[in-house]
Formats: sequence, C-alpha cells, structure tokens
Amino acid sequence: MEHITLLIGIVIVTALVFDFTNGFHDTANAMATTISTGALRPKTAVAMSAVLNLVGAFLSVEVAKTISGGIIDESAGIRPEVIFAGLVGAIVWNLLTWLAGLPSSSSHALFGGLIGATLVSVGTNGVHGDAVVMKVLIPAVAAPIVAGLAAMAATRLTYRLTRNRDEADTAKGYRAGQIASAALVSLAHGTNDAQKTMGVITLALITGGVVAPHADPPLWVIASAGVAIALGTYLGGWRIIRTMGKGITDIQPPQGFAAQTGAAATILASSHLGFALSTTQVCSGSVMGSGLGRKGGVVRWSTAGRMVLAWGLTLPAAGAVAAGAAFLAGQGDWGVAAVAVLGLGICGAIWAASRRKPVDHTNVNEGPAAEPVGVVTAALRTVSPPPAGQQTPAADAPEADAAPADAAPADAAPADAPETAGIPAQASGTDTSTTPRAKAATVTR
Repeated sequence: MEHITLLIGIVIVTALVFDFTNGFHDTANAMATTISTGALRPKTAVAMSAVLNLVGAFLSVEVAKTISGGIIDESAGIRPEVIFAGLVGAIVWNLLTWLAGLPSSSSHALFGGLIGATLVSVGTNGVHGDAVVMKVLIPAVAAPIVAGLAAMAATRLTYRLTRNRDEADTAKGYRAGQIASAALVSLAHGTNDAQKTMGVITLALITGGVVAPHADPPLWVIASAGVAIALGTYLGGWRIIRTMGKGITDIQPPQGFAAQTGAAATILASSHLGFALSTTQVCSGSVMGSGLGRKGGVVRWSTAGRMVLAWGLTLPAAGAVAAGAAFLAGQGDWGVAAVAVLGLGICGAIWAASRRKPVDHTNVNEGPAAEPVGVVTAALRTVSPPPAGQQTPAADAPEADAAPADAAPADAAPADAPETAGIPAQASGTDTSTTPRAKAATVTR
C-alpha cells in the first residue's frame, strides 16, 4: 500500500462512498417485505441485514473479477481519474433515485458510470462489448422476469397448500420463514453487490500499478468494501423500503416469504456464475410476481411503470454524468478537484431536498395514496377477484363510515362534502342536530 498515490487514494475513498450508498439504496431488497408485514421491527431488520451483508462479502470474488477485468479493458490505458469519474456518475444517480423513492439498480449505475467515463477517455476499445451484453444487459432483462415468474408460482402454490388452514395459524410460521428468507437475501446481496466495489478498487489498483493485472482483490479491499456496504445497509434507505413494501402491491406474509426465497435463489445462482446481477431488479420482479400470484392481489402498475422507466434510464443517465465528469477530470488536477467539488455540491443539495419530507423507521410503513383504477388493474380484478369474505375497496374512492342508505335524509349535504370531526353542525348555519333523521344517523354511527 506504500505505492498508492493521492489520486488512487481518492478513488478508493470514492468507491467506498459508492458502496455506502449502495448499501442504503438496496436495503429494501432484503427487508422491505419483512418490514411491511411486521415480521421484524424496522431497526432490527436493517441491523440483521447489515451483519449478513458483511458476511456475504467474504464468500466469493467472482463478481469482483467480472468488474475488474471483464467489462472494462484494464490494459486499454484506463487511468484512475476515469474510474473516479465513473464512480461520481454512479453516486449521483443513486442519490437521485433514492430521493424519488425508486428502487433502481446501483449495479447498473456503476456499470453505466464506468462505461460512460471509459468511452470519453479511451474510446470503444476500452469496453468489452460482448461482456456487457452477456453479463449485464441479458441478465438485466431476464432476471426480473425469471424471479417474478418464480415468485408468482411459489405464491400460488403456497396459498393452495394452505387454503384449508386458518390464516392466523399460518401467518406466524410464514413470518418466521420471511425472517429466514430475508437473511438469505441479505447474504446473497453481500456476495454480489459488495463485490462490485471490490472490483472497482482492484481495477484502480491495477491501473495504478499497485497490484498485478487479473489479480484477486486483496483482503483489505474485501474487508473495507464489506464494512462500507454494511454501514449503508444499517442506515436504511427508508424511502425505497416504503416503495418496495407498500408501493408495488399489498404484501401478506406468504407472499413475502415466496418473493424473498425466489429472489435469494436467483441472486446466489448469479453470484456463482459471475453475473453482476442487479439485486434491485430481481427483488422488485419477485414482489410484483407475488402480487400477481395471490388471488385478489393486484400490482400498482403506475409505480411499477416508474420503476421500469428508471431501470431503462440508469445505464445511460449514469453514463452521461460520468462522461461529463471524465471530460472535466481529464483536464488535469484542477479538473479532478472540480469534479469532486461539483459532486459534493450535488449530493449536498439532494440530501437537503430529502429533509423537506423525511422518511425513517417511524413512518416507513405508511402506505401510498390510493391511485385511480386503471384498465390493467380493473381487468385483473375481474379475472382474479378477492377470496370469499374479503372486500377490495375501489382504489379511487376513500373509505368512510357511511350511514345506511335508508338513513340518508332527502335534504342531506352532497355526498362529496367532507365530514370534519370536532366541528358542530351549527357551524354550517343550519341546526340539523334536532331533526329525527339526523339523530337516527348519529345513533347508527
């Protein structure tokens, strides 16, 4: 480590900052459904996930080698400032999507940043296009579909196996299963996402001549990356946890168990094969699949649509920011300093914006506002109605304790007039409290 220059040191610190944002950005992947169903308390859930992410970082280095020598050609003249610019692009996009509460891919933000910076600094010969297609783009399309179909099948099977059992009896067992499956997802996340930062740091060390080409990440790199992602996970990306747990579909314990088990199996398999998979896309696909797998469960397609749009924008958006940063950093030391100052300013502005409507462990389970029933949602409700004994209120109509129809007076106020608690009836200018029908309605309530 005595040969590490100041610039390489800056790159290492920036990579660990990205790893930290990756941790709190992706906490929702493992713990959103567990928190939303009440299987674990929010702070307990993120603490468990943090520990298991740290453990998972030590289990494999296959994904790290994909990053350090698979996507970017380390012998094409890549300099440390190029990696620095790529990391800045990834961090900015991570924070923007976190502010919006969108579970976008931290992995693709990193890939987009590195590719964009490399294209500006070196050209197309610095990027292994076949590796990008085979190990990034194809898994990006296939993984959420595979995970979603697996979760949908598992959810339907789960409800079929327990259709004659009392829901209260099975819920406790499913909550225990959710805790176990969430732990497995956290472990899998550490084996996949923590390694991406290891790969970036190793790539910076190779470009700086500190370690030999194609070398495995040193132990101190593995440990530091694991600690950084664990700290970020413990901080908790509460905005994205709310979206994953409450914004996509209403999760019940059997659905949460099925979604997390399917996601963990997909992530662990990809880590073994060296695929730098987006755990966010896998877990989001699993949650959507579990929503479609439950009879009467419907996905909120407007939220899902925004997520898919963010997935599609992640690679080019992070790449564009990184390309601009790489152009500026290539002007010399003052350019690197300018990129650092601009990056800190943007991150500070995003943090300040997030303080206007803070989301934390105390309000993370507050559900989103009801959205209008669209064509897709209405069609799915028609084909797959809720189970007997359950009623699904219209999403565009607020629930209210309405009086019986026969108790409504002919001269009553319009139906859309809000009923305000604590305001006497005389405030409207008419004393209706003495009318017989008003008394009857009051008693009925």
